[in-house]
Amino acid sequence: MAERSLRGSRLGALSMETDDNVVPSERNITTYLCPNGHTIELPFSVEADVPPTWECRCGAVAKLQGGGPEPEGKPVKPQRTHWDMLLERRSIPELEELLEERLTLLRASRGEKTRKTA
Repeated sequence: MAERSLRGSRLGALSMETDDNVVPSERNITTYLCPNGHTIELPFSVEADVPPTWECRCGAVAKLQGGGPEPEGKPVKPQRTHWDMLLERRSIPELEELLEERLTLLRASRGEKTRKTA
């Protein structure tokens, strides 16, 4: 079994293929301008859809040089609160009725505790 192993070839780290006769795809250099003054140049394939914005290394959003289409904003859904979700399940009269039931139970339990201590 030891005779068949390839010692010293580092098979996991090196590829035995060469780059001979490999033609890379055509590329265009695309430039993005950051509002903080940074310039980002990226190669994109001729066939690729170039994004209108790119995140700069400083964290700001850089825009494609030369204009390009404005990015479409995502529709913002209003944040639903607990109250909004409650109103989806119950009406105001139902909620008032439940409140009265719970207050009655609470008052009854407090009345029992004060009677036991007295």
